Amino acid sequence: MTTRNQQLFEQAKTVIPGGVNSPVRAFGSVGGVPRFIRRAEGAHVWDEDGVQYIDYVGSWGPAIVGHAHPEVVEAVRAAALDGLSFGAPTAAEVAIAEEIVKLMPSVEQVRLVSSGTEATMSAIRLARGFTGRDTIIKFEGCYHGHSDSLLVKAGSGLLTFGNPSSAGVPADFSKHTLVLPFNDTAALTETFARIGDRIACVILEPIAGNMNMVQPDAEFVRQLRALTQQHGSVLIYDEVMTGFRVALGGAQSLHGITPDLTTMGKVIGGGMPLAAFGGRKDIMACISPLGGVYQAGTLSGNPVAVAAGLKTLEIIQRPGFYEQLSQHTRLLCAGLEAAAQQAGITFSSQSLGGMFGLYFAERVPASYADMLASHTDQFKRFFHGMLKRQVAFGPSAFEACFVSAAHTEAHIQATVDAAATVFAEMAQG
Repeated sequence: MTTRNQQLFEQAKTVIPGGVNSPVRAFGSVGGVPRFIRRAEGAHVWDEDGVQYIDYVGSWGPAIVGHAHPEVVEAVRAAALDGLSFGAPTAAEVAIAEEIVKLMPSVEQVRLVSSGTEATMSAIRLARGFTGRDTIIKFEGCYHGHSDSLLVKAGSGLLTFGNPSSAGVPADFSKHTLVLPFNDTAALTETFARIGDRIACVILEPIAGNMNMVQPDAEFVRQLRALTQQHGSVLIYDEVMTGFRVALGGAQSLHGITPDLTTMGKVIGGGMPLAAFGGRKDIMACISPLGGVYQAGTLSGNPVAVAAGLKTLEIIQRPGFYEQLSQHTRLLCAGLEAAAQQAGITFSSQSLGGMFGLYFAERVPASYADMLASHTDQFKRFFHGMLKRQVAFGPSAFEACFVSAAHTEAHIQATVDAAATVFAEMAQG
């Protein structure tokens, strides 16, 4: 019998390329039929067949307080009653800007936008305008949205400039983007020694979440900060995923690093389309209307999205929020590791705040190459085994996952119990 999810997927493919509006949703790397979600509440989502899942996708990070939190929903409702969009300044956007500046110490001024891609694209344009340079550095395995300058992959050799990894990206764009190995301090140091005076900026996911969760080592980020300061390059921390997710002050507060610019998204919108970039006041002064770097957006600072974001930022500052979130995430990872060990499955994990990574590898990866060496086929079996038992993880071995404040110890225990069964089945071949 054809399920409602199957029916919708076939229907969608006739009018939407690939049947989805973002590629990973198509289940391309794990196979099978994507679940079309009808509604979400707390720690759960329900698909179009009425199946309820414990959800660790969390809309890819924004749902830190849980889906459809009643206070966030009420804030959105109240804002919507006053109008959906004005294309003009509002008091609420000033309030959320002040809140971001208060919570993210490196940010002296901030500009609101509508997506993480828009935030990183604008931050790089700003860094180029501020420095008068063209070359940018990104790291292998880090994703910063789908703007042309960032859709590149590494070529061979330390200083090989990137080639487009997407059709439609002119080589003239990608030639200004240099891709280095993540966590390779020696490669970073040599690159700056050779062309440091040409580098406009370095953009880093301070905790990578798009090659699964991979953390930089302390020496790597210290050297990155020192080299960018020494050569007058702008250091951009892309905290679209990690901002307010791993800690109230973002990953930079855990690293003890003060970047020049920071991009934010996901959590700051509370599930609505809202993102931001901000940083040093002298750099932000280069943005129009003050400076010559142009950036604009009709829906920037949308009042309904800002209302959701403001309420979310209020909730995450309540006493004990991050302590409980971190505790539950650690509990989940420890339970999964114990279940895998009991079954004899090679498995490791790590977490920070409400973000975690699962790896079918002996040790936690430190680079994209490490992730490629992991047993991604094992993840596919695990993913579908868990989905069958009504637990949803991201449909790719290269995506981090998320715990929300709505996940209880009962949810975690149910997840670990399901995983124990799946691991046992995997061990049997």
